Amino acid sequence: MRFLTRLLLLGTASGLMGMIAGCGLFGGDDDVLPPKKLIKFEATLPVKKIWSAKLGKGSEFLRVGLSPAGDGKRIYAASRNGLVSAFNPETGKRIWRVEVDVLLSAGPGTGENYVVVAGSDGDLICLAANDGREVWRININGESLARPLIRNDSVVVQTIDGKLQVFSVFDGKKLWSIEQSAPRLTLRGTSSPVIVGTTVVAGFDNGRLVGTSLSSGVTQWEAMLSPPSGRSDLDRLSDVDGSVVVVGQDIYAAGYQGKLAAVASESGRIIWARDISTHVGVAVDFANVYSIDESGEVIALLRRNGSEVWRQDALLRREPTSPVAFDNAVAIGDFEGYVHLFSNIDGRPVARIRVGKGLLSGAPVVIGGRLYVQSESGVLEAYAVRRPERKRDAPDIATEET
Repeated sequence: MRFLTRLLLLGTASGLMGMIAGCGLFGGDDDVLPPKKLIKFEATLPVKKIWSAKLGKGSEFLRVGLSPAGDGKRIYAASRNGLVSAFNPETGKRIWRVEVDVLLSAGPGTGENYVVVAGSDGDLICLAANDGREVWRININGESLARPLIRNDSVVVQTIDGKLQVFSVFDGKKLWSIEQSAPRLTLRGTSSPVIVGTTVVAGFDNGRLVGTSLSSGVTQWEAMLSPPSGRSDLDRLSDVDGSVVVVGQDIYAAGYQGKLAAVASESGRIIWARDISTHVGVAVDFANVYSIDESGEVIALLRRNGSEVWRQDALLRREPTSPVAFDNAVAIGDFEGYVHLFSNIDGRPVARIRVGKGLLSGAPVVIGGRLYVQSESGVLEAYAVRRPERKRDAPDIATEET
């Protein structure tokens, strides 16, 4: 699989090369199936580009956690080379742009009138949302690939070494930190923490989903989504790296070489689970849960019990991103910069757009009913569904009887 060439080893480089070589991941072209070719279809969902803006340089195919965010007033986005911008969501006009002088790896996160980005060398930088002014900058001694989460005057940050840390949004003072054991070999990536009430929920590279009190840092529950199994380090990969989604009091998450599950937020009890291995996580709408298995097949399950609704194999081996529910479809990016939209009813393709000519920096994001996509070519684009207005029939003119 193509994405396995982007592994992160928490050990020796020689050990990584030996394990990968032993699995044939760098074998000849005859050993690797090509990405599935795109097929032509008649688009039935009228997705139109609203605006486009230039951000800055991409990450040169290094998997990072850069994707747009919004707070209802502005759309924020950051480039790999350290440019952070705010845009008018209606017009795409740039409101401000600042250069933070570090290589960025995650963000922006936004809330409480602040914007926070993370750098590859451990920099965590807080900016004022209204003008981009730097408020504080600290070093957290670890790379983050997860969007920072801002809630209740706190900034929640997860790093690739298995640490979940919380800082004051006002001055960057550390409030608390917890750590989960990290296996010797993991996939490069980290799921972004989410909030349920007063609980921070985060997935870790040991296959666990953990609920922790935002105020105290006390762990309230743990749920095992992806128990390590097998003899080799590759066989025992069990990361919870993809998107975690909260709907009401239910949490939906999935792990690599593990399960996709619905989890009760108050206890960590698994409500239902299905054997689906994924590194991209899940998306949820009013009826379904969507994910993509390790081969690239898109799968839709019923939210209430996990029963399968449909499957779609159009993205096999195309390195699909995390899915996102958009209008009456589910949107998924790929390694060539295409965003594919599939019907949420039956999985048939309904639209396809292209942003730039390369890998997407992160998964497409829906903010305020619009789809935002950031590409490795340094472009941010906004899309909306523009259905034609229905013509209203002329009213009948009643005639009075004479």
